[in-house]
Amino acid sequence: MKKITKSLMVVGTGSHVGKSILVTALCSILSKRYSVAPFKAQNMSLNSWVTCDGSEIGIAQAIQAKAAGVEPTADMNPVLLKPKGDHRSQVIILGKPVADKEAGDYYDSIDDVMSIVSGAFERLCDLHELIIIEGAGGAAEINLYHRDIVNTGMARLVKPPIILVGDIERGGVFASIYGTLQLLPADIKPLVAGLIINKFRGDIKLLTPGIKQLEEITGLPVLGVIPYTNMNIPSEDSVSIKDKTRNGNPVKIAVIRLPHISNFTDFEPLEHCADIEYVEPGEELPGSDAIILPGTKNTMDDMSVLLSSGMGQKIIDEAKKGIPVIGICGGYQMLGNEIIDSGIEGTNGACSIKGLGLLNVSTLFEKYEKQTRQVEKPVTGDGRILGAIKGQKVSGYEIHMGETKGEAHAFGDDGSVSENGIVIGTYLHGLFENNNFRNSFLSYLYNQKGLIYEDKIQGDGIEELAGFITSHVDMDSIYRMLEEQ
Repeated sequence: MKKITKSLMVVGTGSHVGKSILVTALCSILSKRYSVAPFKAQNMSLNSWVTCDGSEIGIAQAIQAKAAGVEPTADMNPVLLKPKGDHRSQVIILGKPVADKEAGDYYDSIDDVMSIVSGAFERLCDLHELIIIEGAGGAAEINLYHRDIVNTGMARLVKPPIILVGDIERGGVFASIYGTLQLLPADIKPLVAGLIINKFRGDIKLLTPGIKQLEEITGLPVLGVIPYTNMNIPSEDSVSIKDKTRNGNPVKIAVIRLPHISNFTDFEPLEHCADIEYVEPGEELPGSDAIILPGTKNTMDDMSVLLSSGMGQKIIDEAKKGIPVIGICGGYQMLGNEIIDSGIEGTNGACSIKGLGLLNVSTLFEKYEKQTRQVEKPVTGDGRILGAIKGQKVSGYEIHMGETKGEAHAFGDDGSVSENGIVIGTYLHGLFENNNFRNSFLSYLYNQKGLIYEDKIQGDGIEELAGFITSHVDMDSIYRMLEEQ
């Protein structure tokens, strides 16, 4: 493949080592000098985003595009896999759902997948001066080399300088970096140009001897040691949920951690002013000031779990006590009276299941068609939360199958609200990013406790992240990597 633009690749010793967050920072930093676009050949995530043209991509690439100052497109994440359970995933190619298939069997030929990936990459190259490529999982998954398009596949296609990231928080960072390098294919290993150690806590002086030895035995520079920090950047996938910590805010919100939870980034804007606790269906529901039912990749199966675990009845009981319940996307469908599946959503074929009955709506899964679009809606619902902002606009994006019909719409022709106004369902992802709705919701919760609410969100965190990475990573060396191309 003829190289028509500069490239840089970030891979990791494993999943959740910080690849996505580093690429986000680099997109912001390097966009000051180049026209930059992010690229991830294949992503497996239930946190997704909808582009302006209705294409669905991983949320990480959307955030990285924002950091680079460009509009997200399907070419930035040409293959997205959304796990549905039972070893099956919904396969999304260039932003559109193709089918539900067995893991690793989503295309007849790996060559066909690479052709799609290559085409997407070339189109980005036509528009930008620098493409920052993100790998997936561990770079040295030797059992997957024969069908690896995202790590070795892209490295062979583009031959970019590669930065390898290791996570010291997990322990064994030197071994994981050295082992990864040793297991890389002979044609890929020479492309690695530098190393980064992420999530460091403690005294850097104690780490220095190990860094020197690592540089000596690998012949590669350690470009930076990045301290552990919390940043206001949306999480890529559900692995990040376990990193969530309570921050001592007086308002407590329980998010039900459904087995197929998706787009839990919807609730991260609330973390600034509320303690968010993710509760498994089989656990006790803590005394909370509000409950959120999130999106799910499998509404039918997760509704069944909600009912069989007893969590469904607990939510009903809390709503009867006056505790607000918010349902987003699949969570909205679960709040209704009934969900009917023609055999496209759940794993049990055609069937129907009762919902929680907190909203007078019903949902039908009749066709393998997904609604993906960005929307802006007026607030039309009444009640204690929506009434304060009635007539104002909210924006977000829809990613769902199924059609929900009912009454008492919350936002224009979308969603529903209970008669007392404290149970709200909607298809709008990104709802809590709207200052008016978030502030009205949190103000109500604070007022119920006799407290005054103050919005603490300041910016999107990208500039803060870029400055943090710049102060801990040898950017001069990275610039030289790019200038030598």
